[in-house]
Amino acid sequence: MPALLKPSEIVRRLSDHVIGQDDAKKTLAVAIYAHFRRMANIAEDSVELTKSNILLIGPTGTGKTLLCETLARILDVPFVTADATSLAQTQFVGDEIEAILHRLLDRANDDLALAQRGIVFVDEVDKLKAVGGEARATSGESVQHALLKIMEGAPVRLKDGRHIDTTNILFICGGAFVGLDHILTKTHTFGFISTTQGDDQKILERLNARVKPTDLLEFGLIPEFAGRLPIVTRLHDLSQDMLIRILTEPKNAIYRQFQAMLAADGVELQVEPNVFRQMAELAIEYKAGARSLRGIFEEMMVDVMYAVPDNPAIGRVTISSLFERPKLAAAESRNT
Repeated sequence: MPALLKPSEIVRRLSDHVIGQDDAKKTLAVAIYAHFRRMANIAEDSVELTKSNILLIGPTGTGKTLLCETLARILDVPFVTADATSLAQTQFVGDEIEAILHRLLDRANDDLALAQRGIVFVDEVDKLKAVGGEARATSGESVQHALLKIMEGAPVRLKDGRHIDTTNILFICGGAFVGLDHILTKTHTFGFISTTQGDDQKILERLNARVKPTDLLEFGLIPEFAGRLPIVTRLHDLSQDMLIRILTEPKNAIYRQFQAMLAADGVELQVEPNVFRQMAELAIEYKAGARSLRGIFEEMMVDVMYAVPDNPAIGRVTISSLFERPKLAAAESRNT
C-alpha cells in the first residue's frame, strides 16, 4: 500500500477522473484517510480507532461506483462491487456474501493480507426494504443482517478452509434512496439545531441538512445496519455543464479514448462543442445520468469506426452535429 495520502491529495486525484460532486469527494477523502490511519494503528495513548463504513446516496448515474473504483486505484487495493438486489433474490445469502469475499481475494491475486485491506462496494442497498410502506421485506432484512456481520468485522471461513478477516475491509454502500427527501422534509421542518446570532450559518445548514440515522430507519433500514454506516454523503444530479465536462475533461474521458483509437490509425478526431451539448441534453432526457453518455457516443461513432479501417486515405474526422453524418477528410487536407 502506498504512503498515507492526505485528504487534499485524494480529492485532487479523484478530480482527475470524477467531475463534480465536491462535497462527496471531500467526505470520502477524510473517511479514507481516517480508515488507513486506523489500519496503521497511529493513535496516541493506544486509543483504539473503530472502523467507519460509508453510505453514498444519489440518483443513478451520478458517479457512486466510479468514485469507489477510482479510490481503489488511488489506494492500490483490491476492489469488488456487489448488488444488494441480487443478494435479496437468492435463498443462500451466506453463500453469495462468501462469493463477494472470494472475488476480493481473486482481485488480490490470492494475497490474503492485501484482500483484508480491500474495498467492497454494495450498491442498491435502498432496495433492501419493503415497497409501498409495508413491513420490511423478510429477504431484504435478512440481507441487511448478513451484511452487518461482515461489515462489523469478523473472520469468515471460506469453503476452501481459509479465513478472511473483514475487520479492515472498508464497506461502502450506495443507493438512490428514492423518497428519502420526503422523509428529510418532514424531520427537518422545524430544525433540530437552534441558531444564535454568533453561530456559523453554513455549518448549521450542513448539520441540519445531513441524513440522520433516524431518517434511514424510517426509510426501511434496520437500526443495526444503519448504525454501521456512520458516514453518509450525498451525490447530486448532474447538470448539463457537468455532463459535457465528463465527456471531455477526465483522463479517461470517452472523447479522449476515441481520439486515441483513431490516432493509432493516423486519423484526427474533432468533435464540435455543440455535439457535446446535444449529448448532455439526451442524457438528461434519458434520466440515466452519466451512464448513458458512453452509449450515445458509441452510437455516434459506429459509421466512423466502420469506415476508417477500409479507407487508409482518411486523415481527419469532423463531427459538427449529433444529427448529421460525420465529415471524413483525406490526410493531405488535415492542415488546410
